[in-house]
Amino acid sequence: MPKHTLFVCKSCHRSSEEAAKNPPFDGTLFIDKLNTLHIENFLHDELEIQPVGCLWACSHACVVSVCYPDKPTYLFTNLNPESSAVALLEFMKLYINSSKGTIPWKQVSEILHSAIFAQIPPVVVD
Repeated sequence: MPKHTLFVCKSCHRSSEEAAKNPPFDGTLFIDKLNTLHIENFLHDELEIQPVGCLWACSHACVVSVCYPDKPTYLFTNLNPESSAVALLEFMKLYINSSKGTIPWKQVSEILHSAIFAQIPPVVVD
């Protein structure tokens, strides 16, 4: 059975263009924070945190996407690695536990309200 996947852009950087040329990138720091929290507290058998080279939203860093077959894909932008990691993993718990992947707005952490950029309908394979 496939795992729910949290794709995290590892090249994201929220600061100036000059700082963005010098690692460690905010995306990499975000991945480290998510992995640490995931190992300590979250759904190991059902969630995979997967780094990706780029999610093409560089002016809106840090960027992540959430997906699973037959559930909508969510795209989050402008995430702060320090303050949004726990909220994002809490969102993942809701997403994993939802049979259709739809999360009531009032259950989404306020930290993520301005970060949800898109909910993309699931691909339906006949």
